[in-house]
Amino acid sequence: MKVVLVSSEVAPFSKTGGLGDVCGALAAALARRGHTVVTVSPRYGPVDAMAVGAEDTGVTVDLPGAGTRHRVRYLRVVSEDGVHHLLIEHPMFDRDGIYGDANGTFGDNHLRFSLLGRAAIEAAHLVPVRGEPLGEDVVFHAHDWQGALVPLLLEAAYRPMNQFVTTPSVLTVHNLRHQGHFAGRMFADLDLPPRWFAPWALEYYSDLNLLKGGLHHKDQITTVSPTYAAEIRTQIGGFGLDGVLRSRQDVLTGILNGIDAQIWNPATDPLLPANYDANDLTGKKTCKAALQTELGLSVDAATPLIGSVGRLDPQKGTGLLIESIPWLVEKQDAQVVVLGDAPAEFRRYEERLRQFEQRYPRHVRAWMGFSEAQAHQIEAGADLYAMPSRFEPCGLNQMYSMRYGTPPVVRAVGGLADSVQPALGDCSAGTGWVFHLYDGHHLRDALYQALSCWRDRPEAFRAIQGRGMAVDWSWDAVVPAYEAIYERARAARGEAGA
Repeated sequence: MKVVLVSSEVAPFSKTGGLGDVCGALAAALARRGHTVVTVSPRYGPVDAMAVGAEDTGVTVDLPGAGTRHRVRYLRVVSEDGVHHLLIEHPMFDRDGIYGDANGTFGDNHLRFSLLGRAAIEAAHLVPVRGEPLGEDVVFHAHDWQGALVPLLLEAAYRPMNQFVTTPSVLTVHNLRHQGHFAGRMFADLDLPPRWFAPWALEYYSDLNLLKGGLHHKDQITTVSPTYAAEIRTQIGGFGLDGVLRSRQDVLTGILNGIDAQIWNPATDPLLPANYDANDLTGKKTCKAALQTELGLSVDAATPLIGSVGRLDPQKGTGLLIESIPWLVEKQDAQVVVLGDAPAEFRRYEERLRQFEQRYPRHVRAWMGFSEAQAHQIEAGADLYAMPSRFEPCGLNQMYSMRYGTPPVVRAVGGLADSVQPALGDCSAGTGWVFHLYDGHHLRDALYQALSCWRDRPEAFRAIQGRGMAVDWSWDAVVPAYEAIYERARAARGEAGA
């Protein structure tokens, strides 16, 4: 099968969170299964083409947008696993930020990612892969609102020209909260016939909604966990698109994400001060002591260390964790380490964490920003991992933490509910601790149970660690589900084109 993955982020070339990791790892896993895989993403300003080994394909194309033509150029990186990563060059992508900068979100993102979608479709016709272009016998797999125009563009701009008539498209929703909302007047920049600004396409209460347009015109929809697939069909979880998703639930499937089991492997991870596995956790103790030392915390194996990595945002339950810090330190003698940064509207979280650092200098440390090395060190060095999300489409960090023998404490939503098996009261089962109601009391109750198990039942706690480390979270276990989706999409498009 020939698969073209279209995303605004593909690791290692671009990444702000899980989207980049998922697209990079899924592409590699598909290639290992013998498929021909091409990813298409922008070459952003901070990406040094020479440093990542990109070659100029010599292919350019002029694409319509905002009443003019835009010439884009295709660079290529062929990875060791055989994936052809196409990086799209255009001045609109040659900026320091992916979606925005210190001045805010870029005002032309609708046009930027329209060019991405058109460039991805044209790549199938123009860019040689192993000697010749892929042609139209491909599956386009688009991701989130930035890629959501691909299925609509196929229907609106290519099939009327008798191109890609039987070419299927799949759209994966990673986080429904982000939909690509723009003022309705910006529809004109997409250079599409006016009839496509309608409720059955891109119009959303007089505004432009790119994700909505894609949902209406795909052959299959996936999202990143079975529970999230159910949640987004409800009024609470649908963010205004639950009606659209209910109407298309026959083609909606939840598939739990995997992780890159080679990168996230405590037995071989080069970013750790010591390696370890489920049979010998000695190295994990070394990782904890090294983390405490580096952060200036009290170096004490008997003091529980709770880690958290991710965006400081209400979605992630950051407020619940912050309000629980005094209880954790004063009542549980626990240490708390947080790695992440906050969007501009939630900078108050950064300030509160700084205040707690000053108040509890030997117990609390916050790293503002993101560091891959620090993320790995927290996953390995912490005793427990806190992820009290308000909602969580899939989540990867709870999988990383289980892989690293750091049982998670999570709320039973989305992929957290699907991936973490609740520990029983006597710690005799499960892979972590799960709570249901979104409030600090229930988070603290779950943390208390976890800390009590860690302190009072070390053998049971090690069994919980072992069960989590034994689960196969790799993409190789996930890919067959995507293969089935691609086949369904091909069958549906074949019938539509007949």
